[in-house]
Amino acid sequence: MRIVTALLVATALAAPIAAQTPSPVQAEAIREDVRVLSSDAFLGRGPGERGETATLAHLRAQFEAAGLQPGGPGGSWFQDVPLIKLDKGAQSFDLRSGGERLALERARDWSIGASHEGHVSVADAPLVFLGFGIHAPELGWDDYAGADVRGKVVVILPNDPDFDRATGPFGGRARSRYAGGKAKAAFDRGAVGVLTVHRAALTSWPWQQIANSDPNATYRLASAPAPTGPARLTGYVTGEVAAGMFARAGLDFEALLRRAQEPGFRAVPIPNATLSAAATVTASSMTTRNIVAKLDGTTRAAETVVFGAHWDGYGVGPADATGDTIRNGAVDNAVGTATLLEVARAFARGPRTKRTVLFIGYTSEEDGLLGAYHYVASPVRPLATTAAVFNLDPHLALPATRSVELIGAGLVDLEDDLVRLAGAQGRRIEPEVAPAAGWYQRSDHYAFAAAGVPSLYFRSGRDLASGGRADAVVEQYNAQCYHQRCDEFRVEWDMAAAAQDGALVYVLGREIADGGRWPEWRADAAYRAARAKTDNQRR
Repeated sequence: MRIVTALLVATALAAPIAAQTPSPVQAEAIREDVRVLSSDAFLGRGPGERGETATLAHLRAQFEAAGLQPGGPGGSWFQDVPLIKLDKGAQSFDLRSGGERLALERARDWSIGASHEGHVSVADAPLVFLGFGIHAPELGWDDYAGADVRGKVVVILPNDPDFDRATGPFGGRARSRYAGGKAKAAFDRGAVGVLTVHRAALTSWPWQQIANSDPNATYRLASAPAPTGPARLTGYVTGEVAAGMFARAGLDFEALLRRAQEPGFRAVPIPNATLSAAATVTASSMTTRNIVAKLDGTTRAAETVVFGAHWDGYGVGPADATGDTIRNGAVDNAVGTATLLEVARAFARGPRTKRTVLFIGYTSEEDGLLGAYHYVASPVRPLATTAAVFNLDPHLALPATRSVELIGAGLVDLEDDLVRLAGAQGRRIEPEVAPAAGWYQRSDHYAFAAAGVPSLYFRSGRDLASGGRADAVVEQYNAQCYHQRCDEFRVEWDMAAAAQDGALVYVLGREIADGGRWPEWRADAAYRAARAKTDNQRR
């Protein structure tokens, strides 16, 4: 790992911004847990791998040493999460355009997904460009209007048409719910395959993440309905491959992208372009585990406040050019997991709260929030009387900051408390840096939010207490090391920002755990209706 760290080094000794009271959360304790959890001994913390055993043993030991009790089913520290593992077998991909076969390589240029078990193939299937592939008549938008996609491979763009605009029918830069589930719309209309064109501006992650993950198995909850019907072909191609394919067919990809952003867009057949591809996927069963620790409440012990972080990473994979096989996941998410441990210690050191506080280390976040979704489907404590959920998934390892980045602003009244308490730290709330990335939907708290439980997600902002802004360092990490082998511990980290965030979530969480208030969704939040269904269970 050789990321430029000058900004971090220059500010590593900067003192944290003074709070009004001594911090209950210690940066050095977080730093030590990050160092341990992201060491090679933990093998990248892959669910179902040897690294899981070491990770859960370490977390249990830390919770026990702090004085917490097991909070899982039947008095256990752990909650089993049964999964179906989908391993990719042999694959082939032959893309032709303008009478030419494009010289492409797996992972470098294309990647086929694995949605469910079986063999899938298409032969000489014609291609049609469907823009963003969205059917939303309620918004006056239908990329399928007048299109016949039967027997064809649909080529689509990720995200929403107004991804780069302040406002629009899909809410502007914030990723909408229409950005997901696009393949189903195509297959329901008779398509034989779906290819998504990757662009970092549309996805928020570089192609290298897809390339690195290409050989990985994918997973689904064993309790989830298995996909019905035959296996379907889905995959990604790079923006460069797409541009070349369109050009050979006499089309301007950039112009088509701009057209696809406007109302009234209609499907564009890609003349003289075909795809022949095949893939085999094998399914097997496996079980991974959440870890659950608790401190029982006093006078309102039946009610719960949840603090969570995902312990998992990407584990061991094929060697990179240096021979490194371990994706250590120091930032993502050893930092969040270590902060969770230190917040738990802070609660254990303090007086017991009225409500019970629960600390969950989720498994398989990287596989689709599977540990969190399993907990929500089989909660150890009732969701109706879970007052709030706080998520620790920072994606940052910074020195002290003057700002806090709120993810998914405008959803829950806990944001008002965040503004107040961050101000007491000498920090301000700054706008979400990349709302188009859809971070609120991409981390564990979302499983709870979708079930109606008020959930808050924030992380340190990029305005450093000393040294200017951290934008360049964060963007470099996102481009080069996020989900990659160079996400490794660095001796210059001081974990001051993590300690600030831990102190902030501790103070806010303690307010909710030591009171009788029920946090609420904003009036126009989509999650409000689910919460309202259980109003009669809260007093």
